[in-house]
Amino acid sequence: MIVSEEKAGTFGAGVIAALPIALGYFPIAFAFGVAATGAGLTGWEAAALSLIIYAGASQFLALALLTSGAALPVAAFTLIAMNLRHVLYGPALMKAAGAGAAKRRAWAWAWGLTDEVFGAALGELARGRRFSEPYMFGLGLPAYAAWVGGTMAGAMAGGGALEGWPVLEAGLSFLLPALFLALLLSILTRPQVPVIVVAGLACVAGTLAVSSTTGILAGMVAGALAGMLRGRA
Repeated sequence: MIVSEEKAGTFGAGVIAALPIALGYFPIAFAFGVAATGAGLTGWEAAALSLIIYAGASQFLALALLTSGAALPVAAFTLIAMNLRHVLYGPALMKAAGAGAAKRRAWAWAWGLTDEVFGAALGELARGRRFSEPYMFGLGLPAYAAWVGGTMAGAMAGGGALEGWPVLEAGLSFLLPALFLALLLSILTRPQVPVIVVAGLACVAGTLAVSSTTGILAGMVAGALAGMLRGRA
């Protein structure tokens, strides 16, 4: 995707751009692997959650729901609701890339569009880079590998591996939101500020009034509506 004319959208350039994301993903995935095996899942089950769901906070929520005895339909609906935003990432990215952007392999690289990968890709486009599918594969694959590999490492370490490091355990829970916030700030422009403020306020209000899931959904809807209204203005 998205590099200068001299390095036009190579796979290697995407890999290099993905390194900060991969470095952020591995320790969080490690913590998930530890938590999953500590909750009674096998190492293979923990790895399967990362292979199939691949959705950060949603996996921790899935683990909490499964271990608390929540009904499977309730757990499934909650996870789907939390991750509906991912449906919008592909169209938003292709709109930013322009009408001539290649989409032949979008069915494959779109799997890697996590919050952070999407933010990094959009940030490169906002800085005037050029879109290419090889770059998207290079950006997405290391992040996915780091998440799955970190989960497997944490599962092999076993439940309770972080009990002696409470500060580290608390820090890991903040790392993923901090990484996404850094990527968000890198693409922030003045016209986007009102939309982000509206989405943030709706998210906070929904979380305080009902739950974190409600807050996420409220932020998504409010941000989308604010963006549409601003686009028509």
